[in-house]
Amino acid sequence: MSAGPELEQREKPAPERLMLDRLRQVGLKLTPQRLAIVRALATDVSHPTAQELFDRLAPALPTMSFATVYNTLGALVAAGLCAPKCFGPGPVRFDPNTAPHHHAICDRCGSVSDVAWPREPEPLPDTSRADVLGFDVRAVERIYRGVCAACRSGEDAA
Repeated sequence: MSAGPELEQREKPAPERLMLDRLRQVGLKLTPQRLAIVRALATDVSHPTAQELFDRLAPALPTMSFATVYNTLGALVAAGLCAPKCFGPGPVRFDPNTAPHHHAICDRCGSVSDVAWPREPEPLPDTSRADVLGFDVRAVERIYRGVCAACRSGEDAA
């Protein structure tokens, strides 16, 4: 099934174009479902879960299965085009921003926001204690936890 000329002619944002090109390279057909998943994820700053993407797209694509969403996300992760994030109890979230950055998480609503990485490289924390414990450090991440502006403004209205 062709996506149609209108899809091919519209200018795609860079993250979307990269994701679509990589899916083609690994041999996945660009079905309407996969196109919709990539479009929804590529510029989504909310770090959606697979279920959130499925729920958002299902009304327009009633024949799409949850497995299609999950498998497409898996292919994007394997290609290094998005990252699975576990911020605590609950489902895995998917982050299309692969540049170095931190995260801020709201204690009330659970929203996740990107926090820019400083332009000057931060010194890496001392990982020697982890090494002593036999832990091979793969990454160091900083998470800011607190109450987001939307939740705080709701307090002001009450």
